[in-house]
Amino acid sequence: FQCLLEEGLLISMTEIHFLTMHTYTDYYFEYTECDSTSSRWRVAIPHRQASCRGLPEPVRGTDCTFSCETGEFLEMSSQQCTACAAGSYSLGSGVRFDQWDSIPTGFSSLATYMEPEGAGDESLSCNNSSWTPQGTHLESNRDECTVSLVYAVHLMKQGSVSFDYQYVDNNVFFEFFIQNDQCQEMDQTADQKWIKLTSNGEWGTHTVNLKSGTNILYWRTTGILLGGKPVKPVLLKNIQIEGVAYTSECFPCRPGTFSKTPGSSSCDLCPRNTYSGKGASSCTPCPETKYSEEGWSECKDRPLCSDKDYFQIHTACDSSGKTQVLYRWVEPKVCVEDGVTGAVTLPPSGEKEDCPPCNPGFYTHSSSTCLPCPPGTYSNGTTECQVCPGGTEPSLAYEYKWWNVLPRNIKTSCFNVANSKCDDMNGWDVAGDHIRSGVGGSDNDYLILTLRVSGFKLPTSLAGVTAGEFGRITFIFETICSADCELYFMMDVNRKSTNVVESWEGTKSRRAYTHIMTKNASVSYTWAFQRTSKPSDTRTPSSARSAHLTLSCPVTTSTARRPANRVGPAAGAISALSAVGSIMNGPSFTSKGTKYYHQFNISLCGAEGRKVAVCTDNVTDLSTKDLRSESASLSNYVESFVCQSTIIPADGRGFRMALSSQSISLADTFLGATVDTALNGVNVRADLFPETSESVPDIHFFYRSPQVTSCCERGRTAVITLRCSLEKGERGDLTVSSKCPAGTCDGCAFYFLWESSSACPICTDADYHAIEGACKGGTQDTLYVWNEPKLCTEGVSLPEKSSAPCEAVPLWLKVGIGGGAFMAVLLISLTCYFWKKNKRLEYKYSRLVMSANKECELPAADSCALAEGEGEENEDDVVYSSTPSLLGKLKAIASKVEGENSESVQLKSSQAERWVWG
Repeated sequence: FQCLLEEGLLISMTEIHFLTMHTYTDYYFEYTECDSTSSRWRVAIPHRQASCRGLPEPVRGTDCTFSCETGEFLEMSSQQCTACAAGSYSLGSGVRFDQWDSIPTGFSSLATYMEPEGAGDESLSCNNSSWTPQGTHLESNRDECTVSLVYAVHLMKQGSVSFDYQYVDNNVFFEFFIQNDQCQEMDQTADQKWIKLTSNGEWGTHTVNLKSGTNILYWRTTGILLGGKPVKPVLLKNIQIEGVAYTSECFPCRPGTFSKTPGSSSCDLCPRNTYSGKGASSCTPCPETKYSEEGWSECKDRPLCSDKDYFQIHTACDSSGKTQVLYRWVEPKVCVEDGVTGAVTLPPSGEKEDCPPCNPGFYTHSSSTCLPCPPGTYSNGTTECQVCPGGTEPSLAYEYKWWNVLPRNIKTSCFNVANSKCDDMNGWDVAGDHIRSGVGGSDNDYLILTLRVSGFKLPTSLAGVTAGEFGRITFIFETICSADCELYFMMDVNRKSTNVVESWEGTKSRRAYTHIMTKNASVSYTWAFQRTSKPSDTRTPSSARSAHLTLSCPVTTSTARRPANRVGPAAGAISALSAVGSIMNGPSFTSKGTKYYHQFNISLCGAEGRKVAVCTDNVTDLSTKDLRSESASLSNYVESFVCQSTIIPADGRGFRMALSSQSISLADTFLGATVDTALNGVNVRADLFPETSESVPDIHFFYRSPQVTSCCERGRTAVITLRCSLEKGERGDLTVSSKCPAGTCDGCAFYFLWESSSACPICTDADYHAIEGACKGGTQDTLYVWNEPKLCTEGVSLPEKSSAPCEAVPLWLKVGIGGGAFMAVLLISLTCYFWKKNKRLEYKYSRLVMSANKECELPAADSCALAEGEGEENEDDVVYSSTPSLLGKLKAIASKVEGENSESVQLKSSQAERWVWG
């Protein structure tokens, strides 16, 4: 047991073997450990070492498997079973712990706190944390420390352990597990280890089988303080262990109980107006001026009667259709009225009056009985049932406006584990236009009102139109409390487990509350009213009223739109996001430094109308467990489009494994998908995420959870923004805004960004372009590339590279050369044309001159004729060309054509005159 000693669990041999001491003046007896032959010895042990002499010699003890009957104990001096005295009891081969004035011998409370790494000495954080005795029960700590209640017992045969508990706060993790003498945890199923939540005020019972040998029992709680709100502690009582070899003493009856005969196996509660102390064999009556409830350990002074000590009732309708208001004292009556100043008396009964009408959907069968209308008919409760007109159908609903008698599908009861007489009382009483809480048997009684609904049915015209809403229940209530009180509204679907939907503490003014059903199933709605939630012996009368209980089936609509200006995502692309996506943000830390995360599970559209995102409580292996397959066996889980769980990671030392708690639904109803920033009153906050490309708008999925909480009067909403991002792949990435790392800024509106290629538009021919390559070797290639940045997926594919033949000289060069050659030919042609025309003119001129001077005489000179003597001086200037020029040859050729010979003579003249001789 070295490991137990290291943990501070100082368990003696007496405690391990459950060999309780039989005390004498100076010594007591104990048994040695059993040897291989299942035998042992009885030895005497002094109370103080070396404090006395002459101890009795060891003697052979009883067989190791020996045990006494119930109501008996083993008297160690004679080693014989002896009947317990009056005022005490014994279980024989078992032990029971039902008195908690202090932590009994053998129990240890161990507190630890696993701070983040490097946070300092953990032992300084939880010195004041412990399981606290409260007389009738133990109460766990209210902080974030992990506190273990430990008890070790040695069983000689197979046995069991059972205990009663209250566990109502899912901010506390409550587990029960068993270790052997080697500090190794024994095999246990999840149902055995993790304790299930109980309804408010109800005590649950947990039983686990034990193996023979040493069993170390652990009751361990860990609180998680979120938002500074303290947790509600776990309550523990009536621990009973079966399978011990024997008990060497009897247990005294606790105060308020007694056992009047020897050899009792249990103690009885003292009757009303009596009391007892510890180990009593009878109860003492209270004086006349005082009173007590059943099981009290003392009497209290009787208070003066007030208007809170009586109540009114309406009698059932008689044959003439009349009812009467009567007044009755709250029973049992404890107040004083006769002859006492300031005390009120009971008011007289009222006059008879007409009974209220039937509720809508019912008709008056007789003057005192209301019956439901037959199928296909309707009534407002004051008229006979009428057949629905053609083309219409009745709107099915329960609407209770009048409370003269309790409807057939509503039951009332009183519940209290410690007060069996409460079971025969009515929890609620009808009161005409409302129904009110009854008197109960004590202040801690739960006054129960249950409405059973077998299922929901929408009108035929609305079948398949609504999105997730099958019905709703609305009720108006008011609580008037002079002390602590609480009203719980609970729901049980398909008779699996009852869960608290909402609760209200203290006095509340008249108000309405609505809860929407998102599953078509058989359901029971329960209202439980308790005058005080704290153990107290002080009577605190109070009352609660609940009226106009209404159940109806409204219509829920949804809207879906396509993105504008671009082709939207393909159906096949969106299906890639159909699987449940998860995101875990954080880490965050509580005020004491406990690390926790918020995990969100998201399913965009569910699966065939089902919400497939599942969040569970008390999950010990988040990475490998199939939540879907295990959800049926877990009582604390939610199914939704978007749900959230608080995850506390493992501490790294094996002391605490990963835990999941506070599973809530954020999206029970899918409102629709659109590129607009608002839908059905739900808005998108554009400042939370970076802006996106205007060419591809975001697609927003809108959801709503209509369950109203104290912080979210209109329920919760969620918006998932799908954004095109090819780099993220088909599944993409889910993120939350850095401005609201918990996914929400106010606790009511949640926003998520899902970046994925599945959110991109379908590709078309306009999303790519062609690039032509250079002509190489008579071939030209054409490539096709996507426009940058690419913002599309699927659709058309990118065309393959194409090739086409081409020439070495470019076309533009060909055109240039062709144009230049054409211009050159044109210029040459024009030059030849004008040259030839000029020659013809010269020839005609020469012929003209020759024809004018047939005698070869030159014509007379004009005013420019030579002066006298000039011809002689310039005779030497005449030059005869012996070699004809190109022009002369051309002229000669022209002359030959005409059959005449001529010669050109070049004349040199200073007047630049030229004469031509024929």
